[in-house]
Amino acid sequence: MKFIEELKKVLKLDERFIGENNQIVRTKVADAARGIDGLLMKSLLQNDLLRESFFSKVDDIYVFDKMKFIWVIESKEFLPDSYTLYKNKIGLVDNHNNFISEQQDVTLAWPYKDCVLEGAQTKENQKSEEVFYNEVLAPDQVNRLLAPKVLGKAKRYTANGVEKNIIFNDNDNLIIKGNNLLGLSTLLERFAGQVQLIYIEMIIPKLIQFNDYKRAVA
Repeated sequence: MKFIEELKKVLKLDERFIGENNQIVRTKVADAARGIDGLLMKSLLQNDLLRESFFSKVDDIYVFDKMKFIWVIESKEFLPDSYTLYKNKIGLVDNHNNFISEQQDVTLAWPYKDCVLEGAQTKENQKSEEVFYNEVLAPDQVNRLLAPKVLGKAKRYTANGVEKNIIFNDNDNLIIKGNNLLGLSTLLERFAGQVQLIYIEMIIPKLIQFNDYKRAVA
């Protein structure tokens, strides 16, 4: 059918709708139509045959027939050599038959994800009440926690011993003893894009001896 072939030709010009083996991914086209995607509308309007088929003109304004377009996309004629609307693969899909693994809006959620925990301990074995600040409801407290902090009592460990009262530079490897969140947020601006490894000791509340080859550090 010339109509179907013309539609495929136009859709293949948009790389967003192309999947494996250069085939049109029907579900992505249908989702774009449901959302009245601007680029899709422009492509359809520029084609005389498709504009006449999927649009109605009302007072010099073209109205898109979304239901008709999706019906065509989901029809058997649009799926050559196939009697199924599903892809030739197994996996979890959403309400629009889109594979979850292909979605960009899937995210991992957990309790207090939108909060920042304030650690009030001053000693390793000290217990304190956990206080969570919501990023939206308590922006002042969150900004205060994430603001860069001053790192004090710096020491440099060398082959000759321990040097105190030093000023570390960008070439030093750092072992920071303190709150993980405060430490990372303090280093963020200065070392962004340069850090190769961050080890956070969650089990043993002691400094890690990186020079001890007998201990496996993961």
